Parts: sequence; C-alpha cells; structure tokens
Amino acid sequence: MLYRTYLNRLSKAALTVGFSRCGRETNGGFHVQAQRHKTMAKTKFEYVRQFEADDTCLQNCWVVVRLDGRNFHKFANLHDFRKPNDERALRLMTRCALTVMEELNDIVIAYGQSDEYSFVFKKTSNWFKRRASKFMSHVVSQFSSSFVFYWKDYFKDQALLFPPGFDGRVILYPSNQNLRDYLSWRQADCHINNLYNTTFWALVQQGGLSNSEAEEKLKGSLAGEKNDILFLEFNVNYNNEPEMYRKGTVLIWHKVDESIDKKIITPDAPEGKNVVVKRTRKKVLPFHVDIIGDKFWEEHSEILADNS
Repeated sequence: MLYRTYLNRLSKAALTVGFSRCGRETNGGFHVQAQRHKTMAKTKFEYVRQFEADDTCLQNCWVVVRLDGRNFHKFANLHDFRKPNDERALRLMTRCALTVMEELNDIVIAYGQSDEYSFVFKKTSNWFKRRASKFMSHVVSQFSSSFVFYWKDYFKDQALLFPPGFDGRVILYPSNQNLRDYLSWRQADCHINNLYNTTFWALVQQGGLSNSEAEEKLKGSLAGEKNDILFLEFNVNYNNEPEMYRKGTVLIWHKVDESIDKKIITPDAPEGKNVVVKRTRKKVLPFHVDIIGDKFWEEHSEILADNS
C-alpha cells in the first residue's frame, strides 16, 4: 500500500514537469519516459527564452556552413602527418563530410581541402526552421564525431592522442553566381596553398634547406617561379601532382545503378529464391575536378536548379 502511494506521488510529480509515465523496471529501478511537447510548459521561468537571439537565415539564400580544424598545425605535427599532403588525413576528412551529407540530405554539394570543408544547403531548405545555430552545430558535431569514429580506418598504426576540434561559421549567398564565386574562391585557395607547400617541402626535404631558408627563398615568388623551382631543381611537374591535392574534393549526389540480391517467393518456389534486382539510387560521390569553370556546372545543372 505504501509502495503504491509512493508510485502515485512520483507519477504526479513527473507529470508536473512534463513527463508522461513513471514505471518500475525489472531491475528494481524507476524509468521515467519524457513526453515531447510542441510548446514548453507555462512556468514563471519561461521569460528566459526572450534572451535567445533570432538567428533565422533569410529565405531564398544558399546556406553555407564552413568548418575548419582548430589548431590543426599542432594536431598534424603531433600525429606525424606526411608533408606536404597526407592522403590518409584528406580521405578521412572526406569520409566525415560524406557522413554529414548522408545524415543531412538538404546539402546539395560540399567542397573540401586541407583541414576545411564547406557544406551548401539548398535554397528552399526549411531544416530546423533555417536557424543558423542549428545548421552550424549539427554539421560541426556530426563531422567531429565522425573524425574520431573513423580515425582508425585511415590511421591504422597511429593512435589518436587527443580529441580534434573544429570551428564553424554560417554564410548566406543570395544568388547562384555568389555561391559559385565562393566555391571558386575556396578552390583557388587550395591551388595557391598546395603549390606553395609542395615547393616549400621540396626545398626542405630534397633541397636540404631549413624551414626559414625555404620560406625566405619563396618570399614574394609567383606561381610560375614556384613551378620552375619544382621542375628545374627537383624534376617535378606540378600539373602531374594528384588532383585531390591540387583541386580539393567535391561531394555531390550522383545517380548510380546497382544490383542487389533479393529473396522472393513465387508459386513455383514457395520457399523462396534469390533473384538479382537492379535499381537506381542517389549516392554521395567524391570528385576531384575544376569547379571554377562552367563545365562542371553544366554537367550538374541540377545543383543550382530553382527547386534546390
């Protein structure tokens, strides 16, 4: 009797704070199941919601979330990243970005290079009522957790010494041209940085210069001069470097045909038989291509379509 009275009181207390049920579990503990409400319970404390800033993104704008590795120069050194480019790290970044796109399918395109990735949400997205804080926090948290989760797949012999960090920002672009110019800017940045780093580390690793000597030699040099150093001193044609290093990685939704085995039951096979079923579905795929020119956008016109 006392136990039942206690349960009734506990149930009433739970209901007053928005919970739906208090029950007894088999292990002797209590299980309180939260009930989701469309509106918060009216209490005298609700006024604190007025302090929340309105961060709704403007309608009819592309929403871009860009994340960058926090203090990744130190992170790369302590984890022995290969220089000038560590293919393992770049593929891990892309695997994380792919996971983000698969989880948040309002993203129509993503572009990444070095320790950064940009995610473009379609103009018509009403995801989480277009709140900038939701866009940014979900992308950064999904990416960061994926980085830790998939680390061992790419760095099999290197332990993760400490958790990585990523910061994020949200930018709105009202026109297709604005968006294209943004992505062109990031790819141009990839080319500039990679050409410098490729030349710098050639001077250090193969040319025997110290870091400060290599930096001094490259100070004020133009792209053509860096190309000459690579070719004349180290017999390296920069144009033959892997496109992933020179152009970065583009992730888009792509239609692919696939075959799967499916078990079906027919009158002549009541126990079922395996048949090959062909289907077409959309899948996120990586490309290492030029996105500054028109060719890419003409071949993938659906990205900038009015209904995006």
